[in-house]
Amino acid sequence: MSELDEQISHRRDKRHQLADRGIDPYPIRVDYDLDPSAVGERYGEKTAEELDAAAVALKVPGRVRAIRRHGKAMFLDLADGRGKLQLFVRANQLPAPASAVLEALDLGDLVCAGGTLVRTRTGELSLLVDDLVMLAKALRPLPEKWHGLTDVEARYRQRYLDLLVNPDTRRVFEVRSALVAGIRRFLDAHGFLEVETPMLQAIPGGATARPFVTHHNALDLDLYLRVAPELYLKRLLVGGLDRVYEINRNFRNEGISTRHNPEFTMLEFYWAYSDYRALMDFTEEMLVGLAREVLGETAVSWGGERIDLTPPWPRLTMKGAVAELGGIPCNRLEHVADMAAELERAGRAYPAAVTDELMAHPVLHAGSGSNYDGSVSVPEGWYGHFLVALFEELVEPRLLRPTFILDYPVEVSPLAKQTPADPRFTERFELYLGGMEIANAFSELNDPEDQAARFRQQLAAREGGDEEAHRFDHDYVRALEYGMPPAGGEGIGIDRLTMLFTGRPSIRDVILFPLLRPDAGGDGA
Repeated sequence: MSELDEQISHRRDKRHQLADRGIDPYPIRVDYDLDPSAVGERYGEKTAEELDAAAVALKVPGRVRAIRRHGKAMFLDLADGRGKLQLFVRANQLPAPASAVLEALDLGDLVCAGGTLVRTRTGELSLLVDDLVMLAKALRPLPEKWHGLTDVEARYRQRYLDLLVNPDTRRVFEVRSALVAGIRRFLDAHGFLEVETPMLQAIPGGATARPFVTHHNALDLDLYLRVAPELYLKRLLVGGLDRVYEINRNFRNEGISTRHNPEFTMLEFYWAYSDYRALMDFTEEMLVGLAREVLGETAVSWGGERIDLTPPWPRLTMKGAVAELGGIPCNRLEHVADMAAELERAGRAYPAAVTDELMAHPVLHAGSGSNYDGSVSVPEGWYGHFLVALFEELVEPRLLRPTFILDYPVEVSPLAKQTPADPRFTERFELYLGGMEIANAFSELNDPEDQAARFRQQLAAREGGDEEAHRFDHDYVRALEYGMPPAGGEGIGIDRLTMLFTGRPSIRDVILFPLLRPDAGGDGA
């Protein structure tokens, strides 16, 4: 029998001993006055004399995190995750049921202690215990105090233990909660209405991504978990709700990395009579305000560096960023063949969406470089994919300071308005911070005929093998035919924002229960 099995066996014996004495080790409810942390907040400044005079009697529940014996007395630490309270116990002064609980006590047990607040000779605020009730007998021991739960995958799989023994983990999710609450306050104060849209959709839309497929038995209908709420939120703009937002769960059937989880949380908001330039100012105001409110300063720590968030933030077009930060002359960013050669020089594979078709045109392969003479008809849609690939390879990792990248190619932006100056590009920005995308925004396309044409282009891409291309949503086009006001729309990744605000390098660190492969075996405790 392993040491762990022996400990579990001894704890089970104690559970049965309590039951044999008529003590329920898992009672239905408990009446109490304050949590351990609240006791310290309320009475932490009281002197011993003030406590003696007040004779404060309390019932306090919590988890036993330490047991120390001093002669006939015992000292226990009772914790609630935010703080702890010392229990001062004289076993010979307890009633029989409480003495039985004390005898059966182990680290990790949940109890409720009754007694009077005092200060010990060392001056520590303590509860002089006159009653002790078992609330839940812990049958498994907590990880060892000084080493804690250090195995990363075990922390993800057993988040309950991670939260119990690693205070920094609790802090991460407190920051996450504060961010979400702060976002709500900010948008509510600016006249936005929080709404809810379907997670199950007949046509997945609002993003170029592979969806998860499910089936509704009663309707005998295949449905998709939403990849984005965008098209439903913009239907609300048609309906006259001029400022709407949703903090939503999205699902994308794609790879897992330190920055990607198939299930993730996004803020999306839409603002009628606005555009993507107004949203840049709005985003600066919101994120700087969140940093000040949640962190107490307008900076974040990331990868060992302090990143100042003081606006204004740089604004670069994608093409300009590839030229300026990627070191590629602008004249090499006009033709697909030139960009393909630059991509090969950078050691990057061609974009998956065009690889198969590209192979059918040897003249556009390596070595073509600037020798491309226009004699071959370049398939529609290649330009944008190659420019984005160059940007992701050469520029994106360098964008540590908050930077807006503007004017994305139309091929990768089927829901954004084209820029008046160059129809190859759209009025779209992405915000980068810490070398990763944090936000994505458009001047929303509201021309129904243009939108239908974009959908047809996406269908052609799907037929060419691009599984992430957008489907044709006829009802959405019909909604646009009733008239949607010009608008700006934006999505902000809550998970990545939390990563930045807590300095956590992996998205799994900021999702309470990230998706993992099934455990191959082993106890893991």
